[in-house]
Amino acid sequence: MITELGRLLEDEHPNHPQNLLERARRPGRSMGSLARALQDYFTAEGLALPTDQAERLAAGRRQRRVDAVPQSLRPAVTRFAQDMMRARERARRAGTKPRSDSTIESALAAIRDFASFLATQRGKRDWALVDISDVEAFLAAHPEMRARHLSVLRQFFASARRHKTMLVDPARGVAAGRERGFSGRTITINDQRGLFRRWTTDPAVHPHEALLGLLALLHGAASREVRLLRVDDIEMATCSIRIGQRPHPVPLDPASWAALQRCLAHRVQLRTGNPHVVVTRGTKSLRTPASVAYFSHVLDPAGIATHRLRVTRLADLVNTMDPKLVAAAFGMNPEGVMIYLADHVDEGRLNS
Repeated sequence: MITELGRLLEDEHPNHPQNLLERARRPGRSMGSLARALQDYFTAEGLALPTDQAERLAAGRRQRRVDAVPQSLRPAVTRFAQDMMRARERARRAGTKPRSDSTIESALAAIRDFASFLATQRGKRDWALVDISDVEAFLAAHPEMRARHLSVLRQFFASARRHKTMLVDPARGVAAGRERGFSGRTITINDQRGLFRRWTTDPAVHPHEALLGLLALLHGAASREVRLLRVDDIEMATCSIRIGQRPHPVPLDPASWAALQRCLAHRVQLRTGNPHVVVTRGTKSLRTPASVAYFSHVLDPAGIATHRLRVTRLADLVNTMDPKLVAAAFGMNPEGVMIYLADHVDEGRLNS
């Protein structure tokens, strides 16, 4: 990195920090370790503005989803993507909440799947031929995503009608089919015990896996909350951490505290100045958190997903405590935790 930086400083181009940062970027999905290090330093010192690398990557993800649509159906999806981007810019200018990149990408993925379904399963390659039976068949094939897919389809059909691609809305009159509520899978108590033993007794388990697993299993932590956890969020005197949007520090049990200490020891071995608790080889020379892609695979050796651990904990707390107290402790809206409230009572909890 130092050799490459030296070549950039000695060439004939200007050495202004912003210009140097742009020339250090590599083409492709990664701008390179040197560019990331320079960006962290220059932005921290107020010498340059951040690059548009995140926007470029998001644009590439959107384009890949559009390109996966069958050729004859692709123009309408392209216009739909453009409509969503224009709507986001209007929301930013108006000061309202704009769609995030993940929301737009999720919508394009749903339309991509619907277009592929029309071409392969229904034999239709023209949006004007879509009718309510096609919509119902697609929603029936993905029952767990019915409400979300229906919402996206309605947005797409509205865009297609504005551009005269379709004359009618085939989703009109289609109902979501069920009330909003928790429909995910939780983990049995025996599986929870097995995971707890793995993360507390197996020395071969990576410290990052143990920390993320225990915080999600015992404290309902989300992957993003652990990814953004910083060293200064730790309160050593009280053995607690400040995590996410929770209004109060979270006291850690001995097992979680021991996993946190293992992570801190691993961080010391990397000799890093990165302020985050979870530091990888790619981020040890930076100040940014570990990537989302890295965290999505941390628990792969245990064969479990962070989301399932979190919803298991939330469902258990909501059904054994006052949901309002759970919402206050997690920094969530009361309506957000109510979806985990079961509509039945276990027989073992009934009075004999």
